[in-house]
Amino acid sequence: MIRIIFLTVFTYVSSFAGLTDFKSIEKATKAYEAKEYDKSVKFLNDVDKDSPQKHYDIANALYKDKKYEEALKSYEKAEGIDEATRQHNLGNTHFQKKDLDKAIEAYEKSLKLKVDEDTKFNLELAKKQKKKEEEKKKKDDKDKKKDEDKKEQDQQNKKDDKKKQDEKKKQDKKKDKEKKNKEGKKDKKDAKKEQKPKDKKGDKKSEKPQEQKKMSKEEKLKEQELKRLMKKMQKGKTPTMMYQMGESKKGQRSEDAKPW
Repeated sequence: MIRIIFLTVFTYVSSFAGLTDFKSIEKATKAYEAKEYDKSVKFLNDVDKDSPQKHYDIANALYKDKKYEEALKSYEKAEGIDEATRQHNLGNTHFQKKDLDKAIEAYEKSLKLKVDEDTKFNLELAKKQKKKEEEKKKKDDKDKKKDEDKKEQDQQNKKDDKKKQDEKKKQDKKKDKEKKNKEGKKDKKDAKKEQKPKDKKGDKKSEKPQEQKKMSKEEKLKEQELKRLMKKMQKGKTPTMMYQMGESKKGQRSEDAKPW
């Protein structure tokens, strides 16, 4: 925790004040001691005399009330009081506002005017805090960069995965198309096969060749004779009885028998 130096100058102000101002200063002092800092500021603002001491006391009360921005403005108006002390408290106010560079600058100004252990302590504390924040910032930046790189890698991985999925869909689609084309050709080939006559029992187209194959030599001779008879009939010479007699013995006849 930083060490604070407050130089209260209420009595110093009161020696130059009138009765009304004296009462306001007295009330401001009591309020300050009671830690009612907002009331202390109010009573000090009622003092007519405008002096560096008045602004310094107001700044101290505002600082205690943790109103650092207003306190800073009042400390800046308090030029004329002990400068080493004023710079010390300016450094404290900047430190509370987390403006470490300005805090370090104010402490160093104070030490140039007067060597003070509290000011030294606060200066080293401000430097350590600054170093700590710088290291934290570096770590945060590193973590942020790491997160950004991871996010970028995740996005790239998603793109790669999508590309692979699209490629797989494309290949599957191509395979399905090839399969359908193959099945279509097979169906056409099977349809052509079905259109050809089948060689089976009872099929007229296939039955005749089978019968011809099984026909005996004698039957072929009879068929030839029948054809000759048919030609004779067309000429008006039909030996009907002779043919019938020749046929009577179950299709057998002597070698000397003549068809007419």
